[in-house]
Amino acid sequence: MNHFDERGQAVMVDVSGKDAGSREAVAAGKIHMSAQALRALVEGSMKKGDVLAAARIAGIMAAKRTSELIPLCHILPLAYCGIDFECVEEESAVRAYCTVRNFGPTGVEMEALTGVSVALLTIYDMCKAVDKRMVIEDVHLLRKRGGKSGDFFFSEDAAGAMGGAGGEGERDGVNRYWNRGRKRQWKDHTCGQAGRLLWVGRSEHSQA
Repeated sequence: MNHFDERGQAVMVDVSGKDAGSREAVAAGKIHMSAQALRALVEGSMKKGDVLAAARIAGIMAAKRTSELIPLCHILPLAYCGIDFECVEEESAVRAYCTVRNFGPTGVEMEALTGVSVALLTIYDMCKAVDKRMVIEDVHLLRKRGGKSGDFFFSEDAAGAMGGAGGEGERDGVNRYWNRGRKRQWKDHTCGQAGRLLWVGRSEHSQA
């Protein structure tokens, strides 16, 4: 634990001597809601407006300002931040994924975790008039690439997932999931207001 000096005082880790490199982190989480709330979200009939559009922007904004929320995080110039959503009807839930990339001396795991957390909180805010019993859970780091510690994958399925938000899996509205070397394609579904893509089934980031 190097966030403390020899006197036990909290310090920001000195990364001035570290080599810059390409970094990526993907964080995931989900919010459970009533069938009524999920239907309104999918149909775009929430009174506050386009839920996922607002949540996507909020997540990206939060990721960019992580250092203002987490006291010992470094201020990092992000090269990319994207938020994906997946509607899981059998769980009456929406899964969110935040992918962050940069080129620098330290990783972007906290930025990805902050982005996905605020995206989920925004969904709660936009939908709470319909359902106040929504539950946010399972926020975790799905995978990270780069850095001295090497690559990290939360699970074997995460290790098999290729691409990322804004990458091949998002192009042309096609969602691809790679699992143990076998390519699986899942139906994409455009719903609600124009330009919003809500994926039904598994996303490329799914773990199971």
